[in-house]
Amino acid sequence: MKNYNQTKLACYLGFITQAIVANFAPLLFLKFHHDYHISLGNIAMISTCFFFTQLLVDLFCARYVDRIGYRICIVVSELSAALGLIGLAFLPDLLPSPFAGILISVVVYAIGSGLIEVLCSPIVEACPFENKEATMSLLHSFYCWGSVGTIAVSTLFFALFGINSWRWLAILLALIPAFNIYNFAVCPIEHLVDENEGMSIKELFSMPLFWVALILMVCSGASELSMSQWASAYAESALGLSKTLGDLAGPCMFAVTMGIARMIFGKYGGRLDLTRFMVGSGILCVICYLMASLSKSPLIGLIGCILCGFSVAIMWPGTISISSAKFPRGGTAMFALLAMAGDMGGSIGPAVVGRITQYADDSIRIGLRVGLVFPCVLLLMLLIIKKSVPAKHK
Repeated sequence: MKNYNQTKLACYLGFITQAIVANFAPLLFLKFHHDYHISLGNIAMISTCFFFTQLLVDLFCARYVDRIGYRICIVVSELSAALGLIGLAFLPDLLPSPFAGILISVVVYAIGSGLIEVLCSPIVEACPFENKEATMSLLHSFYCWGSVGTIAVSTLFFALFGINSWRWLAILLALIPAFNIYNFAVCPIEHLVDENEGMSIKELFSMPLFWVALILMVCSGASELSMSQWASAYAESALGLSKTLGDLAGPCMFAVTMGIARMIFGKYGGRLDLTRFMVGSGILCVICYLMASLSKSPLIGLIGCILCGFSVAIMWPGTISISSAKFPRGGTAMFALLAMAGDMGGSIGPAVVGRITQYADDSIRIGLRVGLVFPCVLLLMLLIIKKSVPAKHK
């Protein structure tokens, strides 16, 4: 008898791996700036390189993963993540250009992150679990807890051993994807559709509702990342907190509320209506942006930042679940395109907020007011989907 719980565990660790590689390097940006004399402009290129690589991997998955096979690709994802983290510990000091060493490592582990993002959802969706929506939400909650764990463990590690020991932490974190290589190598993996029966990219793009799902994913990524990436700066500038406390009060608490929301739906999803839950979350997201961008009280603004994590939590896994039900032959191409849309939003949103903030004399509130367009469009897309999906989506 196949043990699909082993598959579920492997995917949980996969999302924790993705959280590690997405959140670890940004904690060291100032360290890289001072130790390797890398300009802040080039430091900003590290995140851009990470997300751009993920976008390229999303496009690759849409065309070639089915031909190569899920197991090979998902094992490669963990191997790439482990090698990238180990490379981050050594390459900056081994290569003539530390910046080149960092970028090479980031590209390697971003390949792993992109593969995890595209493949873990369809792998779990293909398993014979009950309450697929709840299972999908619980799966994605592990990215949140991985983010919280990475920030908290790194903060504690640096407090105990000093930030100069960051290379050892990178090696220790690499043990998680290294261990998960074995899990993915032996766990049962099913396919959503038989070979050559999945919908093509052209077929998906011919479906109006799929375009709605793509726009929803873009706005989900933009709404999430615009707030989470600026939450620390908001906490520091508005409340006068230190960098460490700003990280804990901002992005860390954002990830906590996001994880809580996904766990709630993971536990009670069988009793809840997915589309109604998403619409309610969309309304809350708009309110959170209004709190953060318009309130004159720094504390209320920070509460808006933190609660935004709860409001955006269901968007990504919920859109995947709805798309899987509406397009059962969507296959890997569908998951890859949805992931690409989410990554695109995650790249565009923070850039827009950051640029407006710069032009507005470093007023984050004004930047977030412009960013309010993303949750507003998100809510509009949800209302369109609500009309096209049965009241109790299964």
